[in-house]
Amino acid sequence: MPTFDPSLLPPEPNLSFEMSLWQAGHNVVAGIDEAGRGALAGPVVAGAVILPPKPVIEKLLNGVRDSKQLTAQQRETYKAVILEHALCYGVGLATSDEIDRIGILPATRLAMHRALENLSLQPEHLLLDYLFLPEITIPQTALVKGDCRSLSIAAASILAKTSRDAVLRDLDLTYPGYGFAAHKGYGTRAHREALKQLGPCPIHRYSFALYKESGNSLEDDQVPVE
Repeated sequence: MPTFDPSLLPPEPNLSFEMSLWQAGHNVVAGIDEAGRGALAGPVVAGAVILPPKPVIEKLLNGVRDSKQLTAQQRETYKAVILEHALCYGVGLATSDEIDRIGILPATRLAMHRALENLSLQPEHLLLDYLFLPEITIPQTALVKGDCRSLSIAAASILAKTSRDAVLRDLDLTYPGYGFAAHKGYGTRAHREALKQLGPCPIHRYSFALYKESGNSLEDDQVPVE
């Protein structure tokens, strides 16, 4: 992946990459992004969004950006706008068991494959945030800081994040005491304290270094944080 100068980031994601592809005759362009790679528990979730090949979509999705730059309420608001105006969209996930079995990067790609499978249209080109999908034959472009540069990727990031948050709220009811509804499985202090008291539950990622063999006390420098 080539280096990228952060000073070149646009003020907000736009359609520059999409329009180049549309002008080249590739009208079905899917943006793909994930949420949850750095969490200690729960699935990794990917979103895929195909926007209509019309410049006006940039105005209709004004304010859509990298999900990490938005509040939870803003993400839900923009999710509704994205679902209203997208040609189609898909969500896929890989479970914590799959993450433990094959590793977080292959599991992330697996979630992206599943998101693509859930699209009602076959993409002609993929725009991804940093990652390539080597097993996919569809032409693809991986962008550094893609969720800050491509509107399709930014929309996918919101869809992935809101979908994953909903899953973690449900899992909080199944596994109370950890605070999944609040921290969504990330390595916050509250989550680590709950792990010290309760130990890991079935949705924790056992392949991540969560706790020592002796005493189940956490190693702060071993906790991945997104």
